[in-house]
Amino acid sequence: MSVLNRSKLSDLACKYLEYLTHQKTCSVHTSKSYANDLGQFLAPLGLQKILPPSPTLGPSFQCTWKECQGASYSSPADLIMLIRSAQGLWAPLSAASKNRKTAAIRGFLHWLFTQEEVPDDLSLRLVGCKVAPKLPHFISVDEALSLIRGLKPGVERTLILLLYGGGLRISEACQLRRSDLLPESQSLRVRGKGGRTRIVALPELAWNGLRDVPNLGDFVLSGASAFSSRKAYEMVRSSGIQVGLMLPLHPHALRHSYATHLLTSGADLRILQELLGHRSLAATQKYTHLSLDHLARAMEKHHPLSASKLKKPEDLD
Repeated sequence: MSVLNRSKLSDLACKYLEYLTHQKTCSVHTSKSYANDLGQFLAPLGLQKILPPSPTLGPSFQCTWKECQGASYSSPADLIMLIRSAQGLWAPLSAASKNRKTAAIRGFLHWLFTQEEVPDDLSLRLVGCKVAPKLPHFISVDEALSLIRGLKPGVERTLILLLYGGGLRISEACQLRRSDLLPESQSLRVRGKGGRTRIVALPELAWNGLRDVPNLGDFVLSGASAFSSRKAYEMVRSSGIQVGLMLPLHPHALRHSYATHLLTSGADLRILQELLGHRSLAATQKYTHLSLDHLARAMEKHHPLSASKLKKPEDLD
């Protein structure tokens, strides 16, 4: 068992992030979030930040240090001190944020155990917070149509059509390539979370919107390189303001709207799961919900005791 001084722990943290990226095929955003969380976890050792791969830094994660002398952390008790320090730092955060950061530490600690760097699986000592179910924000069909009608042909409108017309995540839309367009079936080959690929059929209006973006290179929205996610977020937000939506609009609200409107129109939940690229049905149920009015109408239409099913009141006698 090696001595886990600050240099050793930071090297292991970088190797863990490489493992997530290349073997677990986590998304770029997930890897960056975990790098930030692990950086905060190791901050008491003098770690400033874990930097993600870049053209200037190279293809691997890199650590930056403060000018201080790091202590050796060689026992489970020492690592538990780091855990408590991080939990104290994250105490003011929301339950969802704390759970994400806890998941990052748990994954790292479990990986250390599997690599035989520590004698015990300390991840078993960490538990998450209970998070109250949160209904996803979505816009109405009328708002969605007003949004599309209010935008001129171009990149902004095409982005909205991909998010609402195809239910794509913002990262999927930004990284969509011309080679992923399948004209014969009017559909897209989408590379989603975990490196999973799915085929998404587009409605005609959304498919035709792809023609509004000039072909300047490999990527649909931007040409030679992937479209900036930050710029895409701002485009969606400003488009909602432009057409006068009551609440702020964000990209995932359009994905929620896509799922909700399909489900309320009668789409099968299993089909919706495939369209959204979810590994489990439970994930689909978290992203979608029905209005109480729709549930009431569905109950009245399909329940055996509803008025439409009973020919005469005396049928119950």
